[in-house]
Amino acid sequence: MLRYDRPAIGLAMGLSGLAGFVDALGFLNISGFFVSFMTGNTTRLGIELAEGRLDGIMLAGMIILLFVLGVICGSLVGHVGKRRRRATVLAFVTLALALSAGLYGAGLAIAAAGTLALAMGAENAVFQRDGEVTIGLTYMTGTLVKMGQRLAGALLGGSKRAFLRHFVLWLSLLVGAFLGAYAHGHVGLGAIWLAAMAAAGFTIVAFFMPSQD
Repeated sequence: MLRYDRPAIGLAMGLSGLAGFVDALGFLNISGFFVSFMTGNTTRLGIELAEGRLDGIMLAGMIILLFVLGVICGSLVGHVGKRRRRATVLAFVTLALALSAGLYGAGLAIAAAGTLALAMGAENAVFQRDGEVTIGLTYMTGTLVKMGQRLAGALLGGSKRAFLRHFVLWLSLLVGAFLGAYAHGHVGLGAIWLAAMAAAGFTIVAFFMPSQD
């Protein structure tokens, strides 16, 4: 993350906020399952397996599979996009979010949530180098670990500000989740349209940004 310039970090912050917004919508819609945080869903899958709840097993398994499928789609779409990879991936994310909103409008709430997981998986392909994700946008465990390491380094005489980018990325997801929960309380999953519009805006921004990957 420290290798990216400020415009790229700004885009990452916006996309992390988008992930928090979407994850809050999915979480509130499907009773404690996530559409971007697969560690939590894996834990839930283990619990559902232990308690023998078939509906929970199927739901957790579906979300995890769709998230992985989203990562695959994002990586392939990004490969096709070449130097416009970020914008191409984000265009795919935008379409997936719009499809999710359409499914919700048709009364297919579970299918809409699954498509959100697909979109969030794809979003992680925005920042990628040599086939590896360089900035995780939808999960913060690694970011918090790195922030802790940078703080430890500061205590040992290193840079006093190196932790800030990791902290701001985490904070962006938190703010996004707050806004997603707030929006859900007022318009329900119709707020997915707001996420789709935001993703479209990020797509335009990414199109005009020089590639660093």
